[in-house]
Amino acid sequence: MLCAVYKSPKKVETYIYVLKRDDFSAVPDALMTTFGTPQLVTLLNLSKRDKLALTDINKLTAALSEKGYYLQIPPPQENLLTTHYEEISNKSNNSN
Repeated sequence: MLCAVYKSPKKVETYIYVLKRDDFSAVPDALMTTFGTPQLVTLLNLSKRDKLALTDINKLTAALSEKGYYLQIPPPQENLLTTHYEEISNKSNNSN
């Protein structure tokens, strides 16, 4: 399976995968408006890959087959301050 990968100029680390280069007919209009004008990153032959860095290849191929596109968004950023407070709280609870 071949696909084209586009990055969003509006959303950092956000990508759309489509089956045909420059064919966004399967992508909802509202998503395209939010995404912005797609910028081609690469063309991928998914049949020659076992995995991708940030995307589950099985979910990707399933979405491409079922919907005609796949949206990759960045993982949520860890709030280091919240994590720090939780660690402090856990330490104080464990010492009591």
